[in-house]
Amino acid sequence: MQLVQAIVLGVLIGGVYALMASGLALVFGVLHVINVAHGAFLILVAMLTWWLWSTTGIDPILTSLVMTPLMFGAGWLLHRTVVSRIRGSSASMSVLLTFGIALAIEGVLNVTAGNKFRSATPAYFQESFFVGGIALPKPHVYGFLTALVVLGLLYVVLTRTWTGRAIRATAQNPTGAALVGVGAAGTAALAFAIGAATTGVGGSILSVLYPFFPASHYDWISRLLGIIVLGGLGSLPGALVGALVLGLAETLTATYVSLQWSTLVFYVVIMAVLLVRPQGLFGSRLREDVAT
Repeated sequence: MQLVQAIVLGVLIGGVYALMASGLALVFGVLHVINVAHGAFLILVAMLTWWLWSTTGIDPILTSLVMTPLMFGAGWLLHRTVVSRIRGSSASMSVLLTFGIALAIEGVLNVTAGNKFRSATPAYFQESFFVGGIALPKPHVYGFLTALVVLGLLYVVLTRTWTGRAIRATAQNPTGAALVGVGAAGTAALAFAIGAATTGVGGSILSVLYPFFPASHYDWISRLLGIIVLGGLGSLPGALVGALVLGLAETLTATYVSLQWSTLVFYVVIMAVLLVRPQGLFGSRLREDVAT
């Protein structure tokens, strides 16, 4: 029963991780930009969500209905004004630029909110559903279901709409996409905006499930980068699998070993996988890699 409990909790947590990592994977897949500021976006949303909850009492997860379009607009504007200027540059340039954005967000939050832990605790925070003796914490269930809905909508957008086909075409073959009339600049801005919009939901869920403070973005970006590296850079299915692996690794290790070792086990898994498949579970090898 303890094993089943740990697995169920790991799946619930993994679903939330998958949502948080999906935007990061999408941005890399289309723009080949490593958005180190993704973690800072999550903490920014979590802080705004906490502030709205503490002042108005609005349910933190429902706040995502406001945060998602807000972060979509912020992501589009940020790409148009800043990120687009490094188009065609090396990946290291995108790391430096987005790391600077993350530091700026952290600095603003430190000045305006203070460097201390916060967490939104709605009325159901310590409540659980019980199914056959298995406890399902309500915050995790609500967060998982919300993540599932958003991931489903993202899947529909990417596979059933012209906009989604344009994004996937640009990710797979930018030159071919341009030849059939897909505007690279507009598609890139849209992909970055969608990636930022996922943090509007992810950050709202984060504010309930985990305590946070401005510098927490370092921890979150390391987890999310680990997820997409394990799954394969730019692969959304890979990000989903990597997130589930992280969620299960954390809960099983915390249950049978110690919570302090949970994150370490996940990175050990990453190293083991990359020794066998350097491109990740769902990544594809580049032509020059095969030649080498």
